Amino acid sequence: GRYSDVPDLFPGVEHFHTLRVNQPASKFYKTERLREVMEIWNRRGSGMLNMHGSTGDMVLLGAFTEELEPIFAEPTLKGWDLGGSGSALRTPACCVGKARCEFACIDTQDICYSLTQEYQDEMHRPAWPYKFKFKIDGCPNCCVASLARSDCAIIGTWRDDIRIDQEAVAAYVGGEIAAHSGANGPDAKLDIKADVVDLCPTGCMFYEDGKLTINNAECTRCMHCINVMPRALRPGLDTGASILVGAKAPILEGAQMGSLIIPFIKMEEPYDEFKEFVEK
Repeated sequence: GRYSDVPDLFPGVEHFHTLRVNQPASKFYKTERLREVMEIWNRRGSGMLNMHGSTGDMVLLGAFTEELEPIFAEPTLKGWDLGGSGSALRTPACCVGKARCEFACIDTQDICYSLTQEYQDEMHRPAWPYKFKFKIDGCPNCCVASLARSDCAIIGTWRDDIRIDQEAVAAYVGGEIAAHSGANGPDAKLDIKADVVDLCPTGCMFYEDGKLTINNAECTRCMHCINVMPRALRPGLDTGASILVGAKAPILEGAQMGSLIIPFIKMEEPYDEFKEFVEK
């Protein structure tokens, strides 16, 4: 893991230090910005990096001790900042959100940026009692695994009814639209009972007389039906987020999901209600 532990075996890399550079929200980069980081890193470090570590950040692997301060200074002058590591706040991370995803219920990028700016000092100067990670998912599909891989998960959701386009439902059933799963080929018909209704974990969906109905009070927002028929089903319009706390992956007991603490919060800028919860 660390060459510096065995300098006698690796005498050329006993100074193999690692730096973390804070990634932009959703990890969208301009090519020229990546090149400026790599120019510095190729000149002052090993040139090896990890894009991205499982906890986020651009991880620069391998530098001599005397190069650490210059490596920190040069990207800082260009607007970059160090990421979070150790017993402090880790770098917040988010999915692509509304930038590219039609299912996003919250502005994941803005939330991620706001939390980064609010708690940037805690990333560099351990003021928190232990390492702590925020992850923001735009919908319950959980593409950045916030439910399982963050101390505080912000998961986009809705509290009104799933929107249903009955004409599109009929088109899926008739084969005019191919389902995203459970059907093969462009002309395959969707078996709506087997592929959608029967797979609903709470049994809250019904298809009778050519019409799909949902008992939304029993819906747990699992996203399965929406994923299978995205042109027929959409998240509701009264959107916000669910807040979960405490996910971890201990070595002995196995992975643990976060516990639901706040079922619904609007998550609107400047996110003061959520930040008050964080402070508590």
